[in-house]
Amino acid sequence: MSAAARLRAGAAAVARHAEIRLPSLTRQRRAEPLPIALHRRRIYIVPTGFGLLFAVMLLVMLLGALNYNNNAALLLTCLLGTAAVNSMYGAFRALNGLRLETVAAASVPAGQPLPVTLSFTAAGRTRRSLTVNADAAVAAFAVDAGAIGSATLMLPTAQRGWMPLPPIKLSSTWPFGLFRAWSWLRPQTRLLVYARAEAAAVMPPAPDPTGTSATPLGGDGDDSAGLREYRAGDPPRQIAWKVSAHHDDLRVRQPERASDDAEWRLDWHALRGIDAERRIARLAHWVNEAHAVRARWSLILPEVMLGPDRGEAHWHACQSALALLP
Repeated sequence: MSAAARLRAGAAAVARHAEIRLPSLTRQRRAEPLPIALHRRRIYIVPTGFGLLFAVMLLVMLLGALNYNNNAALLLTCLLGTAAVNSMYGAFRALNGLRLETVAAASVPAGQPLPVTLSFTAAGRTRRSLTVNADAAVAAFAVDAGAIGSATLMLPTAQRGWMPLPPIKLSSTWPFGLFRAWSWLRPQTRLLVYARAEAAAVMPPAPDPTGTSATPLGGDGDDSAGLREYRAGDPPRQIAWKVSAHHDDLRVRQPERASDDAEWRLDWHALRGIDAERRIARLAHWVNEAHAVRARWSLILPEVMLGPDRGEAHWHACQSALALLP
């Protein structure tokens, strides 16, 4: 291992030890309401690996200049030392006065990355080369004076329900990378993760408004819906293969709008013989399909009934209810 690599490893070990021994420096800070303002009492600075190597170089230059009584070398050493000290102040100023204003997240099914957008404002001056990270998610951003700067973290999700926002580390090595200034943020925010939908659930029969017949939700034949060009993300089962064979690109079945009088009853109690998690996954799939064809639907759960209704707000309400089932 090279000397630079050993210095970097040593600096990382010192930082980890400091976080364990000094909880006020670390992610153990209590959750706080928004907005969160950074000030001098919660910003910490340590040399980077490059900064330690630079300090060793300055020490060697100083010893050489004194040993050979070289005033020019001594002046250069002092100038470089002054620049290093100013860079420490610059790293501090990059964070001082920043405010975390909002935390916004779009709910996604469990297993998909959850995008969390953090919005910052800066007092008085532009801030560059800022980094936020939470667990393994990292994002770089900048904040212009008087404007809002945003950074989006892609957080992994494992299970449905409320997910606490992990501690957020805001840091900067501006301007020369010699020092790292950082601060931990713990906003009082919870993130809702929707239930993972069953991959290929059999849809229940859709009631016919006249009461004379029933058809499955979403057509299976090429003539049951309009066709459009394939877009990235369309499920393969919706591709009209026979029609696509006569075109230069793929064609996808686009379900027809459901009748305004039709109501889809998605009933928890009708799903017998499967465990609770599979019921939730199947109902989540049914809600997605009903929403895709713009049908009116009711979601019947053990202690609540939602609908009948349609639209984005109803879809979110149903997915939220499924995600929060015990």
